[in-house]
Amino acid sequence: MKKILIIEDESNISDFVKMELEYEGYEAEISEDGKEGLIKALREDYDLIVLDLMLPGISGLEVCRRLKKEKDIPVIMLSAKDSVMDKVAGLQIGADDYIAKPFAIEELIARIQVIFRRAEKVKSNIIKFKDLSIQLESRTVMKNEEKINLTNKEYELLILLLNNKGKVVTRDNILNEVWGYDYDAGTNVVDVYVSYLRNKLDEKNKEAYIETVRAVGYIISEK
Repeated sequence: MKKILIIEDESNISDFVKMELEYEGYEAEISEDGKEGLIKALREDYDLIVLDLMLPGISGLEVCRRLKKEKDIPVIMLSAKDSVMDKVAGLQIGADDYIAKPFAIEELIARIQVIFRRAEKVKSNIIKFKDLSIQLESRTVMKNEEKINLTNKEYELLILLLNNKGKVVTRDNILNEVWGYDYDAGTNVVDVYVSYLRNKLDEKNKEAYIETVRAVGYIISEK
């Protein structure tokens, strides 16, 4: 269940939004103060923040600015101010969307759903394993936030093994999937490229990503 924090000092608005969000199947909590809301947002795990611009304690803009420095969490900003400059200010400090008061609850819920769908799409395009992160659209491989430069074949080999995590992938299957059916089955190209990949992933003296299954092929264990 998605968990949403509503940081809003007008209780008639926050209570109504909370009720509607819970009706839609979300878990919702309320904070009526900017400082308190920021502390809750930083300490607990939320999937989205609905944040009012005008708050006691700390302004919504400042809450958003501090929160975005610490966490990658979507923020929808609410405000009675509907000027272009206010919208620009909110979006420039990291708000993902901006809704002017008064607003229809259906619009807020629709925008929340759009943000969650967008996040799921991005998530589905990323493979994470241990300290590796692979962005499929850009074919970018990162290890502990550092980019690893792989050739096309090395990248395809890594993705094949990760997509079959926990299963042994035979040398013949790797040849078929990465090099094509017409490639000489007697070649040791698979073993050579696994060695290249291991070196680039820097497995020396560390837990191995790719394990050898003698006389069969290779496996990336789910451990």
